[in-house]
Amino acid sequence: MFNATKRTASNELIQHAREQINNIINNARGVHFIMVCSTDGFELTSVYKRGQYNNSKLAAVSSSILAMVSAFIKEIHLVGCQNITLDAENGKAILASVSAQNHPMIIVALTDKDILLGQVLYMLKAATQSIISADQ
Repeated sequence: MFNATKRTASNELIQHAREQINNIINNARGVHFIMVCSTDGFELTSVYKRGQYNNSKLAAVSSSILAMVSAFIKEIHLVGCQNITLDAENGKAILASVSAQNHPMIIVALTDKDILLGQVLYMLKAATQSIISADQ
């Protein structure tokens, strides 16, 4: 059997993750929604400027997408997929993997079409590294 307390992220870790995503949404122009979810598809925390989404469905679908992409990159022999960017006519969706040893997570960011993608990716990477460090 698995240790249920180990699988559940602590309130402190979730609060730390929330601080990280708050930093992104407050400092990156065009980001309007960010959610941190578990790899098994449950929302842990989210922040938004606009837009109402079904967070439960979004977390579940994000988890499934990450699993499918992980299988795909394994087949084509790529190692260490860190993020997925979906570019649509009306915006972008970015899924970033938080490969924490004890509590792996996914960060989902929804943005406007015209953002500074490099800035957002850099901030997401910094946030994931901070969350990973806090999970030690």
